[in-house]
Amino acid sequence: MHLQMIDWVLLISYFVLAIVIGSLFTKKAGKSLTDYFVSGRSLPWWLAGTSMVATTFAADTPLAVAGMVANHGVAGNWLWWNMVMSGIL
Repeated sequence: MHLQMIDWVLLISYFVLAIVIGSLFTKKAGKSLTDYFVSGRSLPWWLAGTSMVATTFAADTPLAVAGMVANHGVAGNWLWWNMVMSGIL
């Protein structure tokens, strides 16, 4: 594959921008595992819930639900809804 000059400029610009943004936000980053995984326990409930819902919309979720319904019939979809209750806890 042969890249043109504009391709190289865009690639290098992207990586430079990513490094600059990363280094700017490093100063604001938490220093412990608690800060990393649970945001220092200061995340509002609505943002934590939005994050949990966004996580379930990954690329593998429709495949998993389709597989459960294919294996267990329409009742297999209730397996998916069981995860809602465990997620609330």
